[in-house]
Amino acid sequence: MRHLPNLTVSLLGAAVMFAQPPAASAEGDPNWQTCIGAATAPNDRVTACSAVIDAKAEAGKNLAAAYCNRGHGLTEKRDFDSAMSDLNEAIRLDSTYACAYSNRGRVHAFKRDFVSAMADYDEAIRIDPGFALAYNNRGDAWFNKGDLDRALADFSTAIKYDPSLAIAYGNRGFAYYRKRDMARALADYSTQIKLKPDVLAFINRGNVYRDTEQFDRAAADYGEAARIAPTDARGWRNRGMIRLYQGDNKGGLADYDKALQYDPADAYSWNNRGQARMRLGDVKGAIADFRKALEINPSLRTARDGLQRLGGAP
Repeated sequence: MRHLPNLTVSLLGAAVMFAQPPAASAEGDPNWQTCIGAATAPNDRVTACSAVIDAKAEAGKNLAAAYCNRGHGLTEKRDFDSAMSDLNEAIRLDSTYACAYSNRGRVHAFKRDFVSAMADYDEAIRIDPGFALAYNNRGDAWFNKGDLDRALADFSTAIKYDPSLAIAYGNRGFAYYRKRDMARALADYSTQIKLKPDVLAFINRGNVYRDTEQFDRAAADYGEAARIAPTDARGWRNRGMIRLYQGDNKGGLADYDKALQYDPADAYSWNNRGQARMRLGDVKGAIADFRKALEINPSLRTARDGLQRLGGAP
């Protein structure tokens, strides 16, 4: 049975919002509170920050914060050019605003310009040497440049300055995973889950358990990912893979049914469900699944081999 590719923490840094207390002029403004709120959705953040900017009641650090937070919202909406414009303006208004440099570095990283990203993270750290999230983001840039040792050093520094920064544990765990240091990867993912459990944390820890042949634990973590986010195909298809590996063909089939319900464009899920159906004697269903897998990915050899074994034509 073909194993699915590993699901990675492809975070490209994390954003920060305005952390300084607002001036009195902003304290009672609901738009301001929405603009800087840590839990504000991207669309709401952009709208609220735009209202603050358009009101022309703020200046200096507060106005820089409004541009910075709107830039963050635009980044989450993947409107990178507009985000870059806002973050440039935030830095123009307050050249000592470390958060703006870190957020701008993140936009550069999304654009795959890691040289510029690292320059911004370096400046954020120069301004604020204890800025944990900037170290995390710079570590992410080092990771994407292929320098795992420097990435690990920055993730560790981020954790030193903020031991509760869950994303840094997740990123360091993935760097250890790439170095095949499974014990340290497992420890970091477990800490991340303790601090801030999310889908990718359970999937990534599940991958460690899978690769160390702790299949029951892997299935449990993938199942927890499916429980947290039942409409996300990743938990279902990873647990389905483990179930097939363990010979639970009915359980694997049920999981791939769910995975394909939420992500019908994944060729490997069609192939693996075809494998389950073939094992269960459903020749017609298996042939249909293998054909669908090849329709999406014509080079998928396991699907082609399955068809040939069943006497079906691609």
